[in-house]
Amino acid sequence: MSEIRYVRGDATVPSVKGVKLIAHVCNDIGGWGRGFVLAMSRRWPEPEAAYRAWHRDRASNDFGLGAVQFVQVEPYVWVANMIGQRGIRTGSKGVPVRYDAIDTALGRLADKAAELHASVHMPRIGCGLAGGTWSRVEPLIAERLARRGIAVTVYDHGEGGS
Repeated sequence: MSEIRYVRGDATVPSVKGVKLIAHVCNDIGGWGRGFVLAMSRRWPEPEAAYRAWHRDRASNDFGLGAVQFVQVEPYVWVANMIGQRGIRTGSKGVPVRYDAIDTALGRLADKAAELHASVHMPRIGCGLAGGTWSRVEPLIAERLARRGIAVTVYDHGEGGS
């Protein structure tokens, strides 16, 4: 069993050798423009373009809660667009995060990481704009990834943890 490693830095710039999978949570309504995705789009145009096309063609693909889209952005770097958020606003049904969808997506992420022999890098997924709590997300990561021996690094950006 691996442990989750915590570092201060930018999850879009993992500084380890080998294949890297950068994972983040997306919403289920096609919105891309706030939060971690902005850092992603500054580095690579492909994840946003792929996500928008995936959403646009959702009638004929697997786009939806729990789905994951893998986008190769460099020879040894992939981005995992994970649908783990219903909408973008907190309302009568609570915050947008959907823990069951993140859990399902993390299972798919683990399979891909094992296939690629990749390490996984992420911000504190589901805990920013999605409104989730790390105490609910961290055990999912431990169970789905770390328990399978997949190296996971979680990045806290800037000053103070989120």
